[in-house]
Amino acid sequence: MADDTQSDFEVPTVRSSSSESDVATLMREIVTEQPSSGTAGADDVTMVLDARPPTAAQTGVEGAGSRIGNYVLKQELGRGGFGTVWWAEQVTPFRRDVALKIILQGMDTEEVVARFEAEKKLLAKMDHPNIAAVYDAGTTDRGRPFFVMELVRGQEGPGRPITKYCDEKHLSVRERIELFIPVCQAVQHAHMKQVLHRDLKPTNILVSEVDGLPVPKIIDFGIAKAMSPDDEALLASRMRTAQDMVIGTLQYMSPEQAGSMSDIDTRSDVYTLGVILYELLVGEPPIGKEDIKKAVFEVLQQIREVTPPRRPSTRWLSATDAQTQHAVSTR
Repeated sequence: MADDTQSDFEVPTVRSSSSESDVATLMREIVTEQPSSGTAGADDVTMVLDARPPTAAQTGVEGAGSRIGNYVLKQELGRGGFGTVWWAEQVTPFRRDVALKIILQGMDTEEVVARFEAEKKLLAKMDHPNIAAVYDAGTTDRGRPFFVMELVRGQEGPGRPITKYCDEKHLSVRERIELFIPVCQAVQHAHMKQVLHRDLKPTNILVSEVDGLPVPKIIDFGIAKAMSPDDEALLASRMRTAQDMVIGTLQYMSPEQAGSMSDIDTRSDVYTLGVILYELLVGEPPIGKEDIKKAVFEVLQQIREVTPPRRPSTRWLSATDAQTQHAVSTR
């Protein structure tokens, strides 16, 4: 089970420096940093600038073998900017393997908790065999919320992203399309429930096997959008979303979503389904990771070397203003 808020680029520590070469070096480190290890974010280029979470030794955060309510944590499956997904075992009233998602220690701000609660409520609205179901919810002894979901399992361990599963099983074009059809049906179900996923990608479509047959499951509604007026009003009252924030995974998102349009609708998810199907049939997405890296680097280069900073009227320039202008000057 992968986590909703992927953190694919580790951000180097920023230190004060008056050297332009130091700034250029910092920008290169941001662009060339390799994705972090683990299930979460292994195949996507979702860009989340986020501080490294504190260690377990520093905070007493749960680890393998820890118990949360009726669940014993077994293995960390994925970690993002705000939460961690664990492979866990339900102990009572009966035993079964589940996926448990919990907010990271220190990240339980009002806004993050609101997003976390929204994901839980949106998942509870849906009931489809190709969408991972939510089973339970609660809070830890430290007061951090968690919820428990269906664990998508493969033959050995967690389920595989749909693209990797197809490649590993050497599925034909017909078999790949047949496997993708229930994914489309699951997205349609979500849309009928007035839920827009906004982060569909291969790592959020995991394939399990039931009686030897592949079953795809959509996971991670962490940045989903409620389209019904009642749900949207409830979420808006509890969360603040920056108007210019790009939410999702650049490699797979629609142009209107990449343009930070707040009024995107179901067509955005449909576009993303087309991108994923393209990758299933061709072997790579229409826009590759290197294309994204190149585009980001070009934007940073434009800021650093080409576009001069806006200069205020000289009558407002104090000594501090002049130093600020010098610090950001590229000339």
